[in-house]
Amino acid sequence: MEMKNNHSFLVLFLCFSLGTNLSIGEDTISMNESVSSGQTIISSSGTFELGFFTPGNSFKYYLGIWYKNISSQTVVWVANRETPVSDAAHLTIIQGNLVLLDKFQSLVWSTNISRSVPPKNLVIAVLCDDGNLILSDLSSNSSIPLLLWQSFDYPTHAFLPGGKVGYDKRTQRKQVLISWKDLNDPSPGLFSMELDPRRAQLVIKWNRTTQYWASSSWNGRTFSSVPGMRLNYIFNYSYIDNENESYFTYSLYNSEIPSKFIMDVSGQIKQLLWSTSLDDWYPFWAQPTEQCDVYANCGAFGVCNNVNSSCNCLSGFKARSDAEWNSNNYSSGCVRVRDQEVQCNGITEDKDSFWMNSIVSLPASQDTNITVAEASQCRSACFNNCSCTAYTYDVSGACSFWTGDLFNLQQLSKTETEKTIFVKSGSPEDQTKAKKSMKLVVLLSSTTAFIVLFIGSFSYIYYRRRRRRMTKGTGTQISHLDKIGGGEIIDVPYFCLETILVATDNFSNANKLGQGGFGPVYKGIFPGGKEIAVKRLSSHSGQGIDEFKNEVTLIAKLQHRNLVRLLGYCINGKEQILLYEYMPNKSLDTFIFGKFAKVCSLFSSTYTIDKI
Repeated sequence: MEMKNNHSFLVLFLCFSLGTNLSIGEDTISMNESVSSGQTIISSSGTFELGFFTPGNSFKYYLGIWYKNISSQTVVWVANRETPVSDAAHLTIIQGNLVLLDKFQSLVWSTNISRSVPPKNLVIAVLCDDGNLILSDLSSNSSIPLLLWQSFDYPTHAFLPGGKVGYDKRTQRKQVLISWKDLNDPSPGLFSMELDPRRAQLVIKWNRTTQYWASSSWNGRTFSSVPGMRLNYIFNYSYIDNENESYFTYSLYNSEIPSKFIMDVSGQIKQLLWSTSLDDWYPFWAQPTEQCDVYANCGAFGVCNNVNSSCNCLSGFKARSDAEWNSNNYSSGCVRVRDQEVQCNGITEDKDSFWMNSIVSLPASQDTNITVAEASQCRSACFNNCSCTAYTYDVSGACSFWTGDLFNLQQLSKTETEKTIFVKSGSPEDQTKAKKSMKLVVLLSSTTAFIVLFIGSFSYIYYRRRRRRMTKGTGTQISHLDKIGGGEIIDVPYFCLETILVATDNFSNANKLGQGGFGPVYKGIFPGGKEIAVKRLSSHSGQGIDEFKNEVTLIAKLQHRNLVRLLGYCINGKEQILLYEYMPNKSLDTFIFGKFAKVCSLFSSTYTIDKI
């Protein structure tokens, strides 16, 4: 208990400075203060801001926390995401709880702390420099403040460095990231990410029930199935499992870089960094990597095209909402031009009763399997079953039915194994239109694929020729990793191992700058006096060629004023080496092995609240 209190004291003391008269600063709400529309509190470093915001063109008000100095408002936490308020609402402290009251003084949201706090106690809320909102009792019986509640324990769609997603074994409460409904609606959306503590893996679910992606189990360093997590010169990922809780968290080696981990409205989890050069959020990695692998990405009866991540409706179907589809929101899916019940009752089966779709993947799982002698029997069995939506048949006599809506249909290329599914169709007049529409879709898809292939081939040939003329110091061509790993061309210089050995004096201890979880970093000097920092990945890191190439590619793409620049790489046998610019006037560990600049951020991920 003493250790917990010490942590709480350090967090609170270092998150804000208390004067002798307990004066309140811009980052604090006291018991006799409130925050209303147009008012905010700002963390002491000016990084985060708490107040009311209205997403898009909405007139709905939400209480949230966002990055203050980023050009596009980036909300990272929302209190009342299910219950928006008017501009007359306000946030205040009542009976030891943070409460949000509407214009009628009705309770909208509360921290809901069950501990009884005496009315005379001084309870305050502080917005820390790491984006964590902390509620504490400064007049508890002990000589140090008592932590009552923190927003990091209740993430919404995102969590920041020092936050966590996990499972509390004592209360059986999960910390889950839930996407926004859409880009302008913070209410809970269809997608969620949580931790499976039994398998020590992250999972993503659709509608909180259907799991469609899972990481590999934690291997002691990372989730190895997520190559982007290898970029450990920026992120430090951790998995904690003890008798009280299991959780996943991360920190930044350079805490000055704005970052966020989100459950996106796209159905992907994304790790993002703010790029000042792009003036936008840079997606460092995302899972699932293919948009079409997101469950129900195109909604019911929608077909996803992996070439351009677009959606189309099956023949005989139309978009449920043209407005949503025109804004690239396909989640509402497609509906039949004519209701299925009309097709089933009093309609004679004919050759146009079903649409044959031969270039789409099959839905996830069928509901019924029977054995029949021929295809016509399978067809009739589905037609006469009003619940049957679609069927498949193969020469072995296997007949499979699907009932209800069809999800996860994907457009297949002509080189993939053709799979045929027969879907109950619309009325004959609509079928004629649908056939023409489908032909147009196939034609446009084929044309688009050809154009993309042509441009890609031309670009590849151009850059390969250009790169053959380029050398770096030693005369070594820089297409080395392209030849080994294939795939995307890497516009990063390649250095031979002998040159690096000379520059670092054979990796001598005298040149060693530090040691990280994935290997040491050395100082090197090239002929002519140019200084470099050499990161030598450990042979125990388990990183293969493809993962190393992904790391080099992403580092090369990302440019940020607070990141050291990647100068080149080397791969020789088991040696995997990255070369960075050396910072002569600033310790390199600030960039590669750095600690949080704000101690508040460091301790916010380690202390716990006393269970009451």
